[in-house]
Amino acid sequence: MNVSHYFEFEKYVSGGIRESVRNQRKMLRHLGIDGITDPHLDSDVLHLNLMGPRSVWYAKRARARGVPVIAHTHVTAEDFCNSFRFTNRLATPLKPYLEWTYGLADVLVCPSAHNRRLIREYTDTTATVISNGVDRERLDGFEAFESAYRDRYGLHPPVVFAVGHVLKRKGLEAFVETARRMPDLDFAWFGPLHLSLKGRSTRKLIENSPENCTFTGFVDDIRGAYAAGDVFFFPSREESEGIALLEAMSTGKPVLVRDIEPFSWLEDGYDCLKSTDSFEEELEALEDPALRERLGANAARTSEAFSLPETARQLRRLYEEVID
Repeated sequence: MNVSHYFEFEKYVSGGIRESVRNQRKMLRHLGIDGITDPHLDSDVLHLNLMGPRSVWYAKRARARGVPVIAHTHVTAEDFCNSFRFTNRLATPLKPYLEWTYGLADVLVCPSAHNRRLIREYTDTTATVISNGVDRERLDGFEAFESAYRDRYGLHPPVVFAVGHVLKRKGLEAFVETARRMPDLDFAWFGPLHLSLKGRSTRKLIENSPENCTFTGFVDDIRGAYAAGDVFFFPSREESEGIALLEAMSTGKPVLVRDIEPFSWLEDGYDCLKSTDSFEEELEALEDPALRERLGANAARTSEAFSLPETARQLRRLYEEVID
């Protein structure tokens, strides 16, 4: 079996989509599947990750030649909003464009059940759920980075932290304002800022954040973020899945999330805590080391279902089905 595994705009796109593609390619290597990263019509399967103009061109021609087309639904208009400058304006024309382009695939791969429910409003193309997965090997040895990263950013435990691009959609305002109301706790967001791409309100939130709220910018080794943090705080308002959430859980960190539909697969009080409004009560409870340990251990167990070997088996089955 050979797969043309194409990621349009690969040089320019970062964040969760890039991590998902990296995980997929590691799955292909794990499965022993020959994969090329350019679009190719002589492959058994054309697997597309972003439906840009080149991907659309190849999808049309692959269908005409009888080559099955799989497309990942990383992007929806819903999670495009409140990301970078002008994305709210672009979200309106984006939806009909995605309705058309996702309809060019034989099968859509959705990273979560929530994402699939959204996609059903876009197209009646067959859609299956395969998680983006969590690469546990990438996080091996993270504990050794604890002192260095806490010293680097002046953090004192228990540290409330987030990982990933600093975006308004991901609950930036809640993160900053919760830190302001809890001055005795250190809050740290590890991830690229890209202030020039942010809207005025987002820049203002970052620039006027309280002293106990640190934005590190890009970090050279993501293991340092998971080592320095004690409570993963993810007040996001919309997610396709959330790779950073899966990574935090796999490292045994307790997680606090906003109680929204994308996180319905998490059980409040067992492998996470959830809140709909203020997060102070939950964070105060998580100052208890025993609660952090219990929730973190359960989170790690839940995350096992998202390991790359498991998601790789699902991906192989899908390839075999579309080829047959």
